[in-house]
Amino acid sequence: MIFVSNAGKEYRRGRWALRDASFSIEKGEFVVLTGPSGAGKTTLLKLLSFEEKPTSGEVRLESFSSRTIQRRKMPYLRRRIGLVFQDFRLLRDRSVFENVAFVLRATGSGRAGLHRRVSRALAAVGLPGRGNAMPDELSGGEQQRVGIARAIVADPFVILADEPTGNLDEAIKKEVFRLLKKISASGTAVLVATHDVTVAKEFRARTLVLDKGKIVTDDVRAASPSPARSPAVHPMRRSEVRA
Repeated sequence: MIFVSNAGKEYRRGRWALRDASFSIEKGEFVVLTGPSGAGKTTLLKLLSFEEKPTSGEVRLESFSSRTIQRRKMPYLRRRIGLVFQDFRLLRDRSVFENVAFVLRATGSGRAGLHRRVSRALAAVGLPGRGNAMPDELSGGEQQRVGIARAIVADPFVILADEPTGNLDEAIKKEVFRLLKKISASGTAVLVATHDVTVAKEFRARTLVLDKGKIVTDDVRAASPSPARSPAVHPMRRSEVRA
């Protein structure tokens, strides 16, 4: 599903933010990406989201390759990637419903089934009936749940979360990680970049450790076996995505 082969990123001559990264992530895997500040986590996420192309090597997401993808194909790829941010990045002047629906409207999904899909996404993150609320009426944890609903509403094959709990207290952090792990259990690959190395152990996650731009550890032994697919957690069906 996701293949990274000897990927490197050079920003200035001789300054490599990432070197020779190689790994793969399968459908439904929950993976924690960790390492000190400046290790290359954000750079790797940018390569995985195709926000940037690698200077060397290759990144492949399903049938899309960083080496061959054409500009006109980028919108199709972006529809299949869900992004979760540390600062939530919600539109403050729009309701919770409109924040989640924004992804579907922006990707040209049309009106068919839009209300149903947004409602299911909100229910999947534990916010049923909160569509009319405004972001400033929600707690930080609830705002991040809206961000996760926005990430899953278009039925992506991978979610990339960049420090999704960095602005949350310890109790809410665990709730967010539980939610992301449940989403992975329903069949969507989830990669979470975080400084919190204890999270990987507590949630028995496969752990990629970056240091000075290189992957120094890929601890697949820590991960528990992938649970069975659970449609109740993942809100969209493939037929609805095509609607």
